[in-house]
Amino acid sequence: MIWDLVNGSEGFHSSDSALASTVMTGKQAVKVVLLAVAVGVYLIPSPIEPEPFIFEGPPPALVGPLAVNTRLQKGRRLFAGQLKGPESFTADQNGNVYTGTVDGKLWRITNNTLTFITHMGQNLSECGTSTDYEPVCGRPHGLRLDSHGQLIVADSYLGLFKVDPLTGEKTLLHSSKKGADGIPFGFLNGLEISKNGTVLFTDSSSRWGRRHVRYEVLETNHLGRLLSYDPESGRVQTLLDSLYMPNGFAFSADEDFLLLAETSIGRISRFWLKGPKAGTVETVLSNMIGYPDNIRVSDRGTFLVGINTVRFRGRLFPPFLDLLGPYPALKRFVVKIIPLRWYDALLPCYGLLLELGPNGELLDSLHDPTGTLTWAISDIFQQKELYYLGSTDLPFLAVLERWS
Repeated sequence: MIWDLVNGSEGFHSSDSALASTVMTGKQAVKVVLLAVAVGVYLIPSPIEPEPFIFEGPPPALVGPLAVNTRLQKGRRLFAGQLKGPESFTADQNGNVYTGTVDGKLWRITNNTLTFITHMGQNLSECGTSTDYEPVCGRPHGLRLDSHGQLIVADSYLGLFKVDPLTGEKTLLHSSKKGADGIPFGFLNGLEISKNGTVLFTDSSSRWGRRHVRYEVLETNHLGRLLSYDPESGRVQTLLDSLYMPNGFAFSADEDFLLLAETSIGRISRFWLKGPKAGTVETVLSNMIGYPDNIRVSDRGTFLVGINTVRFRGRLFPPFLDLLGPYPALKRFVVKIIPLRWYDALLPCYGLLLELGPNGELLDSLHDPTGTLTWAISDIFQQKELYYLGSTDLPFLAVLERWS
């Protein structure tokens, strides 16, 4: 009997030992699998070649001119489901407003009536359904009217165009493939026309197109340019290079300088066009509360800046791009494991625009903390008492009814 009990006890010990061995083997197997996955991810080539970037400090506090408010909520949405991503605006002397959308189309807005003008690229049923079709369908960004009443359009993929706003007839002025200085355009973006008719425009990146804008921001490269196009000679000239995702810009009243947004590093620079400082660049605003997009001039002579993505202080961690910025290896890893379409889920639906003084000093800000009217603002275009608020992808046009 005693012997049986002893044998039984040994049996229990044997079972426990086998179970422990099985558990240990299982844990080791999990570790091996995780290690294999980690090695596999590490060995996958990264699509980006990131550079380190460190902001000057944490984002500025939301006090003073940046104090949180709800003044940006006093507006309305137009053309829901009809306009997707009305990114930039211009208007003629009759008050007609023009814009372009993600499906490659140009539109005219007259008294809340929408009229189609033309397609920038091919007219496919898939246009606007996926960014994969944008290189074929086109994507109009910056657009302005010249002195002859013709639309001058920077299509992100296809190049510079002249478009008759009445007939929709298009003329290619300069193709993206041709580019400048032997470098094709990768991402045409902002555009302005000077008083003498010269067209200035930005190429945000010679590496990444608009559909890969998240890669451009994460990579923090300086492959952008500010260029000019002479409509008389057709000559394209590089005015500035080595820029960090140059985006929208605006001339001063007498065009002695322009203010230029460098989106990926949250900076606004002044480029002098005339006077003793002509040809030089200086930083006007850096370490911003968000990432600037287009810059426009108000009827008060101030500069209005759309903030595409806010950059707020976190309770526990710094903002996402602040956290990744100094570490290229971490950036390379992140883009391997997070699909591009997921990045938008990380961005808050917070609307914000800034008002700057004539010298770029921060004067005021309008907020929509809950995205009630809009968020991810690309442009602020004033037309009399109304302010048209652009976006790169939202399926409506937001209009602020007054600057309260």
